[in-house]
Amino acid sequence: MSPQRIAPSVRRVAIIGGARIPFARSDGPFATASNQQMLTAALDGLVERYGLQGPGAVGEFVAGAVLKHSRDFNLARETVLGSALHPRTPAYDVQQACGTGLQAVIAAANKIALGQTESAVAGGSDTASDAPLGVNDTLRRILLEARRAKSAGARLKALAKVRPAHLVPDIPRNAEPRTGLSMGEHAAVTARAWGIDREAQDELAAASHQRLAAAYERGFFQDLVIPFRGLARDQNLRPGSTAEKLAALRPVFGLGHPDPTMTPGNSTPLTDGAATVLLASEEWARERGLTPLAYLSAYETAAVDFAGGDVAGGEDGLLMAPAYAVPRMLERAGLNLADFQLIEIHEAFASQVLATLAAWEKRGLGTVDRDRLNVAGSSLATGHPFAATGARIVATLARLLAERDAPARGLISVCAAGGQGVTAILERA
Repeated sequence: MSPQRIAPSVRRVAIIGGARIPFARSDGPFATASNQQMLTAALDGLVERYGLQGPGAVGEFVAGAVLKHSRDFNLARETVLGSALHPRTPAYDVQQACGTGLQAVIAAANKIALGQTESAVAGGSDTASDAPLGVNDTLRRILLEARRAKSAGARLKALAKVRPAHLVPDIPRNAEPRTGLSMGEHAAVTARAWGIDREAQDELAAASHQRLAAAYERGFFQDLVIPFRGLARDQNLRPGSTAEKLAALRPVFGLGHPDPTMTPGNSTPLTDGAATVLLASEEWARERGLTPLAYLSAYETAAVDFAGGDVAGGEDGLLMAPAYAVPRMLERAGLNLADFQLIEIHEAFASQVLATLAAWEKRGLGTVDRDRLNVAGSSLATGHPFAATGARIVATLARLLAERDAPARGLISVCAAGGQGVTAILERA
């Protein structure tokens, strides 16, 4: 007689809190900081704040990075070993481009929901300053040939093929391998397809800076941001930003077409930083006297055919996958956009946010009032260390929900390279 299978019960996943270091522009204050150093700083801040130093305090640590050296093949585990977490805490890496931080949260949440662990920390780190430089591919092949050589003569013969041009390293490029276009150029195509004008982009970018500045001024980030290497606030923040000032900037993407609209001011800069989030079961939180900020109740991923789909029509733009993920998630949850008091859309580009809003409206989800959108600022103001952004948004939204007296919901939408999107719903009971 075969044993009876027992279906696991699904538990609510509580978001207890978050900690991150300020985000810095690349080649700035964190230019010499590695992913591991930044992630360790963010993790240590979380450990100190919630007393996670003891053995078994955290079930596991899940994190990742997009721009990653080969030495960081085990980034999450090495971060644990260099942190205040107990060294017996297991850890593993995930990577889904700009969705990495949110995907790490989802991975941790799934184990908590199924009772496989009681608590976990999720997060991500990225540095555009310390990006890995690859060996020229021709040089790499020559060196491998020399390594395989059976004699000194054969080795010297292989090495004699090296030419000065082979010594030029392969510099990481912000371009999609399938198309050769940068993310900004892809976003410019989408902006034209959806008719997103320059004024609307600059207004959204200015609002992001103004709202982030206001959040800092009222002390909102006091428990979320850990000073690091002399920086206490996000370096990209420009409190005095206005649409009028941003209108003076020259476009940098879509220059091959009439009236380009995307500038350095309404696009995110290359950024260094790290962020973490503490998740747990309700029982774990109750035993430690911790009050959850919010609960992670649903999530969905999607992908678009940005290389061969309806790109010119805007439906399969590189950063448009949330236009498919969110409707599926809301249908499954029996909700629409009107059911959310707060909406967080990762601001890779102002044009991408506006195109996503237009796509949701086209799909019958309704409109989003701007007073519900990114109310504490988002990536245009904070910057965007690729793998850290999802964890930043989760912690920010959870705290925003916790500030409200009444039950509330928040929606998270993150677009990602490779034509992907990761989305989630947070609730405050």
